[in-house]
Amino acid sequence: MPSRSPLDALSLVLGSVEAVRNLRALYVLLATFAIAGMLTAMAEASLARGAGWWGPLQAGAALFVAFYGGNAAGILVMDDARGSGRLDVAAALRTSLATAHRLLLALVIVVAGYALFAAALLALLWLCRTTVTGPLLGPILFGAAVPIGVVSVGLALLSLLAVVVPLAAPAVWSGASVLDVVRQLAALVRRRLLTVALLMAAVSLLTAAVGLLVSFVVVAGGRVVAALGVAVVGVDVPAQQLMAGLFGYGLRSLGASGAPAGSTGHAAAALVGGGVVFAIALVLPGLVYLRGTCSVYLAMSER
Repeated sequence: MPSRSPLDALSLVLGSVEAVRNLRALYVLLATFAIAGMLTAMAEASLARGAGWWGPLQAGAALFVAFYGGNAAGILVMDDARGSGRLDVAAALRTSLATAHRLLLALVIVVAGYALFAAALLALLWLCRTTVTGPLLGPILFGAAVPIGVVSVGLALLSLLAVVVPLAAPAVWSGASVLDVVRQLAALVRRRLLTVALLMAAVSLLTAAVGLLVSFVVVAGGRVVAALGVAVVGVDVPAQQLMAGLFGYGLRSLGASGAPAGSTGHAAAALVGGGVVFAIALVLPGLVYLRGTCSVYLAMSER
């Protein structure tokens, strides 16, 4: 498995901030976010009304859209990370529908492997019981099992969080088959676990930094625009309530706050506009994280 040097890999990871310019992936993620959110709201309303199978069907549709839409965005990000940039949205959606199920199958195999590891560890601890191996051999065996168990469990959890969870999807987005995904993840765990873990830590820090910058832009800009809206437009709603959409609140917040009837038109428009900004603010750090995971995968596998 040839790979780049750690410094070259880190350079690729730092270049993940360029993902904010990937308008195709941004569009797909925003559309996925909006459609899945709408279907979720419809499912909640159907379940509250007791509308039979409509609630579960709408919830299932929301999961379907979220899963395949998210994978389509990941495919576009992987295409951009490879330096191609030729894949359009329609092709990414078709590829997602045809290949995204590989991620679930690969995760099933990985979970089965972890289950076997857990069973082996439990069997080893069971053998340490004095009723099984005796009062002398049991403690001796347990003394050997403790360091083995501690190190094995720690490495298993580290590999799960640093390799399996973030890199399984990029492996699928690169076009790998189910068995290839499992083999590559196993090879990364055996040979480059520490390097991958450090690179993924860098991705997480970079994503958090982008999130902080985006939050500053949204909050600072929102406060200024809200204050100007009250002073210039003359909306008789408190500035904090006027820009509530920036923090994920919907139109229902107007009625809950007792907004004056004459100002609800401007306030509702502000909530809708703020909701758009809120969605973009959520998506941009997500794009950076997806690009970072793709960069780590490409740097470590050179696929």
